[in-house]
Amino acid sequence: MLGGVKTILNILWLVLCGFWLALGYIVAGIVMCILIITIPFGIASFRLAAFTLWPFGRTLVPKPDAGAGSFIGNVLWFLLAGLWMAIAHIVTGVLLCVTIIGIPLGIADFKLAAAAIAPLGKDIVDTDDPRAFYRS
Repeated sequence: MLGGVKTILNILWLVLCGFWLALGYIVAGIVMCILIITIPFGIASFRLAAFTLWPFGRTLVPKPDAGAGSFIGNVLWFLLAGLWMAIAHIVTGVLLCVTIIGIPLGIADFKLAAAAIAPLGKDIVDTDDPRAFYRS
C-alpha cells in the first residue's frame, strides 16, 4: 500500500516540477564537467538529478568516511551551483504548497533544497535501507 502512495507522489512530482529541476541539475553537471577540476561536482550534480526525478522512497544519508574534503567541496559546490539550485527548490516548493494536494510535494522540495546546498559526502539510499535511520 505504501509503495503505491510513493509511486503516485513520484509521478505527480515528476510532472509538476521534478523534470525541470532535474534538467537544471543536468545543465549544471554538464557545465561542471567542462573543467577537469570540477568533474566531481558534475558527478554530484548528475546524482542529484537522478534523485530529483524520483525522490519519494529515497533519502540522503551521510557517508561515514566523508571528511574535510567533503566540507571544502560543499563550500565550493554552494558557490558554483548549490545556491541557485536551492533557490529553485524553494521557489517551486512555495508554488507547490499553494494547493492542498501539492503540500507534500512542497515539503519534499524544501528537503531537496537542503540537499542541494551540501550534497558531497552523502549517499542516496532507499528509505528501507537501515542507513536511512541514521540520517542527519
